[in-house]
Amino acid sequence: MKNEIAVEFDRVTYCPSDRPLVSNLNFTVDRGEVLILLGRSGSGKTTTMKLINNLLVPTGGEVRVAGIPTTKWNPIKLRRQIGYAIQEIGLFPHFTVERNIGLVPFLEGWKPKQIKTRVGELLHLVGLPPERFSDRYPHELSGGQRQRVGVARALAADPPLLLMDEPFGALDPITRLEMQQEFRRLQAQLGKTVIFVTHDIQEAFILGSRIGLLDRGEVVFLGTPSQFLESQHPEARAFQKCLQTLNRFEF
Repeated sequence: MKNEIAVEFDRVTYCPSDRPLVSNLNFTVDRGEVLILLGRSGSGKTTTMKLINNLLVPTGGEVRVAGIPTTKWNPIKLRRQIGYAIQEIGLFPHFTVERNIGLVPFLEGWKPKQIKTRVGELLHLVGLPPERFSDRYPHELSGGQRQRVGVARALAADPPLLLMDEPFGALDPITRLEMQQEFRRLQAQLGKTVIFVTHDIQEAFILGSRIGLLDRGEVVFLGTPSQFLESQHPEARAFQKCLQTLNRFEF
């Protein structure tokens, strides 16, 4: 049975000035997979992601979400179909945890009781008991707890697609590993389609079903982590060396 395509890039270029930020992107993301967009700073990862939720519009080619070009979607409706988690988290400081998580369902017209039930379910899901955390404010949480709230908020309206832009990048190494493991558990449980931006090769191998490597705005490799280790592309080999160096340390 053929996999259902969630997102498709068809000869996509984004060139707002004299130099394209991404060019000739051709790839698909299957429903239920975790595609990692890996690359150095400035390689085009975040630009690629912003083309999916119509924060940027291609200057050439077409991005399709659920088979519909992003330019044909109502932008607000499109973005409410997509959960979004970023490194800075972006929680509203004057909102409680419950209000932060329930914001999109509220905007979608959910009833208060339905929102409260959903918030409770999600807090349990990300390991934050609602009786302890619902009424707290972001400044009362640790960095890892705030990131968990950010993931819960991205899941609040049960979107089919999640975009995650280096969501764990600001965390300390121990908390980051905990969040990566928590994310793997959630993905196995929920089966969401996820596009995840990182420059961390270890994170890519822990989380990704496939890796798309960007270099100077182009996808130079697309395949499984095991296939990535076989790639002879110079940029892939540079990232391979990072893995090899880390694996050589023994304590």
